[in-house]
Amino acid sequence: FDVDAQSAILIEASTGQVVFEKNADIPMPPASITKIMTLFLAFEALDKGDITWEDQVVVSEDAWRMDGSEMFLNIGTKVSVGDLITGISVVSANDGCIALAEYLYGSEKAFVEAMNKKAKELGLKNTQFKNSNGLPAEGHYMSARDIAILARELITRHPRILELESMREFTYNGIKQYNRNPLLGVFPGADGLKTGWTEEAGYCLVGTAVQNDMRMI
Repeated sequence: FDVDAQSAILIEASTGQVVFEKNADIPMPPASITKIMTLFLAFEALDKGDITWEDQVVVSEDAWRMDGSEMFLNIGTKVSVGDLITGISVVSANDGCIALAEYLYGSEKAFVEAMNKKAKELGLKNTQFKNSNGLPAEGHYMSARDIAILARELITRHPRILELESMREFTYNGIKQYNRNPLLGVFPGADGLKTGWTEEAGYCLVGTAVQNDMRMI
């Protein structure tokens, strides 16, 4: 079969075996799919005990000024790490990415260096990050294969992510927003993982679902 997407890959999660691929190694703008790495680093920090779900993060002006999808953080207010991770997972919060990056590494620039270091550790050959949320930036790219590898690592090492990614809605600051994943509640077994869109990238999706005890990504 063929797909309309310029680039695509389908893998079986437990083995990583590739079932289908099309232009899977071409570096392309990944839009908010970028946030899979942001979430990966957050869950690693939680596992190490560097941060906790309850830690309070002060919202900076840079986070508050973020454009695009957001959880509507207010400058100078405190927000829990748990809410930031949930906001990034469910409503693709660009402002949440900046706040989390600054809390973890002191600045988004330092966080992005950690993202690129982790990409190399995971063997991502056609990936380079310039920011934590995937807004258009020259030299910011991922390939479909790299995205599949990263998604598999996140799901395998930190399965709690699927509890968040399968939430249908999230309310923060009195504002209710709905999960942007069109597979939830429509495709049998779907419980993640991330959507993205920019004019530059077009529509992007990492979908995952379990049927008959088999997970596909």
